[in-house]
Amino acid sequence: MKIAFISDIHGNAVALEAVLEDLKKKNIEKICILGDICYRGPEPKRSLELIQSLQAEVIKGNADEWVVRGVRQGEVPDGALEMMNKEREWIISNLESTDIGYLSQLPTELHLNEHGIEIFAFHATPTSLFEVIPQNAEDCLLHEKVLSKKDATIYLYAHIHKPYIRYINGRVIMNIGSVGLPFDGVTKASYGIITIDESGFSTSIERVGYDIEKVMKQYREAGYPNADMMIQVLKNGRI
Repeated sequence: MKIAFISDIHGNAVALEAVLEDLKKKNIEKICILGDICYRGPEPKRSLELIQSLQAEVIKGNADEWVVRGVRQGEVPDGALEMMNKEREWIISNLESTDIGYLSQLPTELHLNEHGIEIFAFHATPTSLFEVIPQNAEDCLLHEKVLSKKDATIYLYAHIHKPYIRYINGRVIMNIGSVGLPFDGVTKASYGIITIDESGFSTSIERVGYDIEKVMKQYREAGYPNADMMIQVLKNGRI
């Protein structure tokens, strides 16, 4: 069984299409989406439609929650709050009420069992859509925030846009990075694959190139409220 985990598309449908083409080449049998589908990209509606066209399991991310109810004080730096809500207003103006309803009802965690391998997936932490666990977090923090919440073999999350794989006391913690807005300096979409068979399992981070210039042009032509900043993030792979 080959399972792909993708997340943090952020309205970048061009990058999402490139990843979906890559999944076909790799004969992926199951797809799971760990949230942040629409917000902060030039094609929110098309990104959501592409996700909905898949027979995939989908959970909610913090940006999906923001689309539903807005960005609140304390969730982002005070200086960014007004602009991020302007971006949210632009996003919802490009969606239907049924789209908002779809995002609002998404679950917040995912549990899979394949050949006895327990997989526990969530967006940020098992108890929060917003909390940040960095890639260099100490083992004790990962144990407190993640491993202690549920017994599993593999734990997957997204949110930080910086992919990694770590091993702690015989268990795997994997961040799958971001399809639409990588923050690790690599300007390629990121996602994860878990391959499981009767003899065991393997994990990998995949990177996929896409037409970044096209997406930068989309930000400008769409009149996106924070286009200049988002274009720089795309260009540099960093925020």
